[in-house]
Amino acid sequence: MITENITKIHNFDALTTSHLEFIQQPNSPVSENNGIYSRYTNPVVTAKHVPLHWRYDFNAETNPLGLERIGFNATFNAGAIKFNGKYVLCLRVEGNDRKSFFAMAESPNGIDNFQFWDKPCVIPQIEGNPDTNAYDMRLVQHEDGWIYGIFCTERKDPSAPKSDTSTAIANAGLVRTKDLINFERLPDLVSNTGQQRNVVLHPEFVNGKYAIYTRPQDGFIDVGNGGGIGLGYIDTMESPIVKDEQIIFGKVYHTIYELKNGLGPAPIKTDKGWLHLAHGVRNTAAGLRYTLYVFMTDLNDISKVIHTPAGHFMAPENDERVGDVSNVLFSNGWIADDNGTVFVYYASSDTRMHVATSTIEKLVDYAMNSPEDKFTSAGSVNTILDLIERNKSI
Repeated sequence: MITENITKIHNFDALTTSHLEFIQQPNSPVSENNGIYSRYTNPVVTAKHVPLHWRYDFNAETNPLGLERIGFNATFNAGAIKFNGKYVLCLRVEGNDRKSFFAMAESPNGIDNFQFWDKPCVIPQIEGNPDTNAYDMRLVQHEDGWIYGIFCTERKDPSAPKSDTSTAIANAGLVRTKDLINFERLPDLVSNTGQQRNVVLHPEFVNGKYAIYTRPQDGFIDVGNGGGIGLGYIDTMESPIVKDEQIIFGKVYHTIYELKNGLGPAPIKTDKGWLHLAHGVRNTAAGLRYTLYVFMTDLNDISKVIHTPAGHFMAPENDERVGDVSNVLFSNGWIADDNGTVFVYYASSDTRMHVATSTIEKLVDYAMNSPEDKFTSAGSVNTILDLIERNKSI
């Protein structure tokens, strides 16, 4: 990392001490919670966690004033996996240059002391068609033995006018790995339903095929006639062509997912069904509002939604509301431990990463026994009245 013959800049020791103190500070659960999950006091990974040797030139001859040479803006939207006994996040790290890339950070306990690995991830490029920007990787340990990473690859729209320097095309990029260091690039996803973002691989084969959750949309931002959580099947990941794609969870008027919705991480298998975490988006006078919601699908028929609690599971609170894109919660990573503890990793306002902890038992209870949306104000009142009457009878 730093060779012995490099002359260290004058404030290196102070920087190192301050940085270690920051990343090693303990995290504690917030005292108030709803019984379903516990939030934690501090974010788990921020731009300040980025290693000093990614940011500073430690050679006093080339950096005599000890200035930061490469700046970082945000760390967010992380995939998550338990690997070699550690809680590992594959973070979307965004530099001051607006480019995002992937980097791993690990923690011994999943709630604090996250430290980045020595180097960012090196993702092989598709010859002749490199990713302009890459972000929001889902990590999935598949039963075929590979760890797959599915991420959004963004490229400029070649059909846009020369004067238009913002219109983009999004698709799902695919890699696989055994060690989270060496990645094999696979062809990008091929789908006939428009642009694809928030694509997630199911962790098990379904009738001998790879099952994949999609989120088709007409444009990079606008959903258009698309939207909703889709499900399709792939014969081989070396030729990832999605077949038999259908929407299994669509948009609904005047809900938290009335504008668009997409799956977060891969679902968790329970004895009651597959537990899903998704994001829902609605438009407001202040812009788009992203919240998280939970649903379950049938254990044997993953296309069948069997439980959908009304409203959001988590929404931005307090400082989580403020950031580069405010009023946003987004998750594409969670970890279920063998003891039933679930670590939900979520980003707030496209800026920083947080964790909330729950259990399989609590999440399944929440999904199965919470009232579903009646889709009208009167229906919501009736749901409350029903609970009041049942409580009176106790």
